Amino acid sequence: MNTFAYEARDPAGKTISGIQEALNEDNAVQTLMSRGLLVLSIQQRGTGRLRAPKGRIPESDLVLFTRQLATMVAAGLPLVTALTALYEQTDPRKQGALRRVSGDLVALLQQGDSFHEALGKQTRHFSRLYVSMVKAGEAGGLLSEILDRLSTFLESTARLRKKVKSAMTYPVIVVLIAFCITTFLIVKVVPTFATIFTDFGAKLPAPTQLLIDLSDFVRSQWILLLGSMAATGFGLRSFLRTRDGSRLWDRMKLQLPVFGPLIHKICMTRFARTFAQLIRSGVPILEVLDIVGETAGNWMVESALKEVTAAVERGDHLAAALARQKIFPPMMVRMVSAGEATGKIDEMLDKMADFWDTEIEATLDALTSLIEPLLIVFLGVIVGGIVIAMFLPIFKLSDVVSARG
Repeated sequence: MNTFAYEARDPAGKTISGIQEALNEDNAVQTLMSRGLLVLSIQQRGTGRLRAPKGRIPESDLVLFTRQLATMVAAGLPLVTALTALYEQTDPRKQGALRRVSGDLVALLQQGDSFHEALGKQTRHFSRLYVSMVKAGEAGGLLSEILDRLSTFLESTARLRKKVKSAMTYPVIVVLIAFCITTFLIVKVVPTFATIFTDFGAKLPAPTQLLIDLSDFVRSQWILLLGSMAATGFGLRSFLRTRDGSRLWDRMKLQLPVFGPLIHKICMTRFARTFAQLIRSGVPILEVLDIVGETAGNWMVESALKEVTAAVERGDHLAAALARQKIFPPMMVRMVSAGEATGKIDEMLDKMADFWDTEIEATLDALTSLIEPLLIVFLGVIVGGIVIAMFLPIFKLSDVVSARG
């Protein structure tokens, strides 16, 4: 943020002077003119000390930014004025990334870039979907409407992601707790019992002896175990980041029991809703298919959409091209076919997305209610198994003592 000293004439004709903070001189002049002042002279004095972080814009901030920008554009404010207002009201400490990007967009617009060109230079924060919809909105003179649709789309996407994360949080926490409890019992509790049982001098039951041997191994080789776990995790992560690894994982995810159909529905609702928004915004269908493939979130879907794109380029109907790809459910193919016949593909796909959203929510609720007792049983088996194995010699104390005698 820069500081400018200015002299200006107010509507009453009185000459006034003051200090104005702005991104650059043009922005300072526009801000003063929006207050009804005629700028006589302006000079930069200094630069603000606050520097925004360079992280990505959080999803919640991006939704709010899009919604507020849509409101201001619909009210008739020029883009530069609207973005400047968003810049000025953004907290530099809590929303530093959004503030910095808003400032960059203002500077690019003042340099002569169109809005979608300015967004396209901020690829870290704005997806190709975002840029394409804004481009279509600028071309059709419907920017405020497109931004409003985009904010609604981002909200629904964020809501779905939160549902999935919240459903997965509980089992992950329980598994971590089970791991910590098991490690504590093996490292701290089992050796104490092992010392007591050694004094008996008799052969211990197989489960107890196995647990004691495991405890000895973990305590003596803990550095090796931690190193092996770290190396395995790092290697697996590195492999999944490769092209072949990510494709293999995407294929395996769709084949998982229980979770596979859920992941498939998530991919399909993302495809349907994104496709509907882009078509409704006036983006050409071949570009829509290309963008949807990038945002599908699964290589299998992306690969199938490339085949669909090639078929559509050859002149095939969209429904016929989708029908040849097994990954797309027959219900969706029929809905697309009906949409092509009536010219309402976007409405049909929106209905499919709403249907799948309901299915996903029901599946997540069912999984949550099913996972809870299963995790309790899992935790009980692990911890209970260790406890029983430790107390098993005590249950057979008379046999152990007689064997010693």
